[in-house]
Amino acid sequence: MNISDTARKKLLGFQRNEITEYHIYSKLSSGISDKNNRKVLEDIASDELRHYNQWKEYTHQEIKPDSFKVFFYVSISKLFGLTFGVKLMERGEQNAKASYSQLAEEIPQATEIAKEEEEHENSLLQLLDEEYLQYTGSMILGLNDALVELTGALAGFTFALQDTRIVALTGSITGFAAALSMASSEYLSTKAESTTKSPVKASFYTGTAYILTVIFLIAPYLLVNNLFIALGCTLSLAILIIAVFNFYTSVANDIPFKTRFIEMAGISLGVSLLSFGVGFLLRYFFDIDV
Repeated sequence: MNISDTARKKLLGFQRNEITEYHIYSKLSSGISDKNNRKVLEDIASDELRHYNQWKEYTHQEIKPDSFKVFFYVSISKLFGLTFGVKLMERGEQNAKASYSQLAEEIPQATEIAKEEEEHENSLLQLLDEEYLQYTGSMILGLNDALVELTGALAGFTFALQDTRIVALTGSITGFAAALSMASSEYLSTKAESTTKSPVKASFYTGTAYILTVIFLIAPYLLVNNLFIALGCTLSLAILIIAVFNFYTSVANDIPFKTRFIEMAGISLGVSLLSFGVGFLLRYFFDIDV
């Protein structure tokens, strides 16, 4: 079949994408212990290879996979979980689906392949049910509480105590005590609920998220001598943590990023500003000089 140069150029891009995803899904399936999950990934890999060969019938050209993309998505999936890695990759297929529909007039088979790509996404949504995603709520609880409570506390301590080491020490004690309290509360809360979640695991995820956040937020006070630069670095880290975590959950759980990010960032910075003011007032009224 004769095709236009424009269509041929697009098809070569599709070929490269299909063979790349074939290698990604094949590598991911080889590392999955769950038989059902492995079978689904193998089936999708097989479909990607078939699509590649279908496009090759029009272009009559072999295309090599994008090695960097294969390495990147396989690594991301191993580091942050299969759900995040695959859904991040599937997001990139939205543009490809739109391009398939544009080719439909010249190549009717493009419509069929676009439909199969949609089925891939549906299959993945049914497949990707990793255990730790059940505990996202617990992680959000620990992360959110740590960001709000500790950024506020550190802002207040900064003006009240006027010493980076003392602020770091006080913040560490406050943070780790709060982490244990939050983990205990999450354990009791989960145990009281009618849920399949493990109370021990829920408390572990909450406590771990809290403690890791504490470590990141206190670090500037141990590395920087200037109080207000340290506070600025802590608030910047808080915003970065909020952005990274919300991006992760938006991809893994298919939820909006912007609204949740603005909400969490606004609450955290708002509490910090109020706490800073309280620290100033308490230092002034109690006439404390540390």
